[in-house]
Amino acid sequence: MLKPLGDRVIIEVVEKEEKTIGGIVLPDTAKEKPQQGKVIAVGTGRVTDQGERIALDVKENDLVIYSKYAGTEVKHDGKEYLIVRESDILAIVG
Repeated sequence: MLKPLGDRVIIEVVEKEEKTIGGIVLPDTAKEKPQQGKVIAVGTGRVTDQGERIALDVKENDLVIYSKYAGTEVKHDGKEYLIVRESDILAIVG
């Protein structure tokens, strides 16, 4: 399993099948990049200049919305993940 460092978070991207109003399914090339995912793992937190560790606000299994062009895409064990800094996460859903 992947273990993020510091203030980084590993997200499994949630892909939705997109259809037009008329019911036509859009191909991958026409879709917008997804911005929602499930948190798989979180790092230990950010370290301040004084050496204090600040815990992350997100936790495993949170459904989050993140910045459109944030993070680094990686493949591990046949699955695609996104590694982002906590500051790239905009909201926790529900």
